[in-house]
Amino acid sequence: MAAGPETGFRVLDQRIPVAKEGIPFILPLLGIAAICWLLGAFSWAWFFSLLTVFVISFFRDPERSIPPGDKAILSPADGKIIRIEPCTEERFLKGPAIKISIFMSVFNVHVNRIPLSGRIAEAAYRPGRFVSANLDKASAANEQNALLLETPGGARILFVQIAGLIARRIVCWVRKGDTVERGRRFGMIRFGSRVDVYLPPDTQIQARLGQKAYGGQTILGYLP
Repeated sequence: MAAGPETGFRVLDQRIPVAKEGIPFILPLLGIAAICWLLGAFSWAWFFSLLTVFVISFFRDPERSIPPGDKAILSPADGKIIRIEPCTEERFLKGPAIKISIFMSVFNVHVNRIPLSGRIAEAAYRPGRFVSANLDKASAANEQNALLLETPGGARILFVQIAGLIARRIVCWVRKGDTVERGRRFGMIRFGSRVDVYLPPDTQIQARLGQKAYGGQTILGYLP
């Protein structure tokens, strides 16, 4: 698990913002594509050029307009909402919660954002397996990084970055004790993954099963 600054590193220009974690992937691919073009290996040149475009797209880090409202819980990730269910979270919340799971395909933005303003009360990384992130067992079995957040009003929410079948690198830029603002970037997961969010049981849920969520922009629900 890596630590770093909140904002992504910008390349090309401000119209194509790219997270700095993509640079080690993008630059070598650009170099290989350029060499192939110079050598006249056009089939390989096209292949590596298209692969470079795909990787740039994967690491894109667009700005988001953060909706107002201190009690409005923002989605921490882009993707499809595949699970909304009551549960008991034993590890951190130690009680009832509402679990919302967001599946991030390789085509989604993979930069993650803080759902609510508050303080990071716990931060825990756990190694694990790499089963497909859209399966229920991924929540328990896969590599993951959990962040427990406490709001100034005393509410506690848990959000968990979970690696997927392809994604094997969780990046988190915040630590235990950090004060964070809703909508702020806090990390990313590379190449397809999942984020589970555990909300208080009395949360007024706005999210819908199958809905497409946008990190830092889609409202999952409201604190009472």
